[in-house]
Amino acid sequence: MPSLRDYRDRISSVKSTRKITSAMKMVAASKLRKMQQQEEDARPYATQMAVMLRRILGTVGVGPASPRLLIGTGTDKRYLLIVVTGDRGLCGGFNANVIRMAKTRTRDLEAKGHEVRIMCVGRKGHDALRRIYGPQIVSHFTGVTGRTRVTFGDVRRITVEILDRFDGGEFDICEVVYSDFKSLLVQEPDVAQLIPFQMDHMVDTGTKEPSAPQESVAVPYNFEPEKQHHFEALLQRNIGVQVFRALLESAAGEQAARMTAMDGATKNAGEMIDKLTLYYNRARQAHITKELIEIISGAEAV
Repeated sequence: MPSLRDYRDRISSVKSTRKITSAMKMVAASKLRKMQQQEEDARPYATQMAVMLRRILGTVGVGPASPRLLIGTGTDKRYLLIVVTGDRGLCGGFNANVIRMAKTRTRDLEAKGHEVRIMCVGRKGHDALRRIYGPQIVSHFTGVTGRTRVTFGDVRRITVEILDRFDGGEFDICEVVYSDFKSLLVQEPDVAQLIPFQMDHMVDTGTKEPSAPQESVAVPYNFEPEKQHHFEALLQRNIGVQVFRALLESAAGEQAARMTAMDGATKNAGEMIDKLTLYYNRARQAHITKELIEIISGAEAV
């Protein structure tokens, strides 16, 4: 049976843990508010780009001379999966759910005869996937989603590498696996295609616009130089916007998951302290009773 000192040490240790988890919960809540604000600030830019791409695509048309970012390479043999996770743990099943989705997607593609390469954004995803798919990991980035703000400079580094590898013929289709932030309690892993361009994977604008371009859409602009040149540049910029969106969603989801996990850990620590305090009081009472019995027995013996 543990001694009274053992109970006191255990209670003190759990109280220290509760202070840490409570502080981590407050930090995660602060970061979450900033991430949500950043996402709201970035949404108008993504919305207007979606509208412009719809309008231009409705008049440019699709043909053999169209950019490869739009029509693809003509084959779907090689895939590049961009797996977005966090750099740190202590956020419940957030990272594990994304990693599980990436593994499932990789197995499904390989079962169909496709070649799969992986680009990891986040330390947790890289550490987990390299044990199984080490030779297939082409690069990884860290320190992107764990900070207070996700900068477009980080996104640019990722986007440039994606476009360089696509121009180098290393893959035919690019998909991003990330956690879609639904609410404080719900973060769902999702897969979105980046290359070739698909209208139904554009940033959600919150409107009822059709997912496919319409030929009748009017374009109230004069383009200099021609529309084809602008469209190709916008397609490249759209890759950055989509990656930026995935990083923002993942960053917000990570902080929400960590806040929820730390809140649960703080409550569990409080319950454990109450239980250990009860055990301590019972042991202390038993110890006092034992001493009283020994004193009374000694007095009677005299």
